[in-house]
Amino acid sequence: MKTPIAARALPMYGATFNIRPATLGLGAAFASQRTFATSVSRYNVNTNTSKNTGQERVGPGTEGLHMKDTAAPSSVPVKSPDRIVKGDWVLFHPVYTPDELRACQVLHRECKTMSDSVAYGFVKLARWAFDLVSGYKHKPLPPNASSMSIEQLRKEGCLMDDGQWLKRILFLESIAAVPGMVAATLRHLRSLRLMRRDSGWIHTLLEEAENERMHLMTFMTLKNPSILFRAMVLGAQGIFYNAFFFSYLISPQTCHRFVGHLEEEAVITYTRCIQEIEAGRIPEWTNRPAPEIAKDYWRLGPDAKILDVIYAVRSDESTHRFVNHSLANLKYGTDVNPFALQEPDMTTKGSTICFDRNQSVNYLEKSKKLIHDGAPAA
Repeated sequence: MKTPIAARALPMYGATFNIRPATLGLGAAFASQRTFATSVSRYNVNTNTSKNTGQERVGPGTEGLHMKDTAAPSSVPVKSPDRIVKGDWVLFHPVYTPDELRACQVLHRECKTMSDSVAYGFVKLARWAFDLVSGYKHKPLPPNASSMSIEQLRKEGCLMDDGQWLKRILFLESIAAVPGMVAATLRHLRSLRLMRRDSGWIHTLLEEAENERMHLMTFMTLKNPSILFRAMVLGAQGIFYNAFFFSYLISPQTCHRFVGHLEEEAVITYTRCIQEIEAGRIPEWTNRPAPEIAKDYWRLGPDAKILDVIYAVRSDESTHRFVNHSLANLKYGTDVNPFALQEPDMTTKGSTICFDRNQSVNYLEKSKKLIHDGAPAA
């Protein structure tokens, strides 16, 4: 018989490792630890150094001044008096090492139940609609592609230019931020209605919505959509929001499976984009610098390029793929979210499609042991 994931609050401990605060009663003990990456600095410190003066640049984050912009936390090793915290965000967000950025694989979870098949069928329908509206296409290259110019391949419909890629990405990201917010809203209302705790789901779902929104904000710095495009997004968002809202009321598990499969498609899209950039087939992006908002958000280096941003976005999508497929394996009404306290590293999330229910139980127990003992479980 499968072990139930017990819904209970955890006491507060003053540990100093990488976990999520304010989710299951941990509150202020970890209020300053914002990123959930396992192998990078926990504090978002401005390390952009000027080559001419040797001094680090000072200024607020791209989305505005943050309360931490005035001074670095006392627990951060300070090597320079000019080192400050810069551009932090309210919710947790992923920060990756170079190795983690390349750990993401294209994966697919096979359908095992009727609910899975329904979810995957709707994803294929949504993918067709997204491709149609955004003009996305990915035809195989002809045998003589090596002798053809990029302009010729684009004219033949085998390649997309940077504008077409941005149109696809902007439309996708404007819709992708909807499910997390809808699910978090309904979990929030359920908690209020039943007058009991949520078992850690709400924060993870809000983090997903925020993360997808930041993808949109990042790519909006590269292209300002037309009025017609904005109108299409408005219509699509209105339809999708309401459809997902009522579907989540009926079957949350099916909706999380739907999002898991949708993120599988997003990983495929961004993987293709990476391949095109690295092959020199989007020359407009070969040496284009990353937007400042992306450098702030993912803590990219001062010389980061658009390619680095695409790698980071793809890693985010693989995280959503892993988390939603895992949540779909749980009992919606009683099980604790296994990622409420911490998430696996990117190597795990990028190469594994999800946790089954027993694995979620074990992972939650390891997280609890990390809090109690201050050391990873054996």
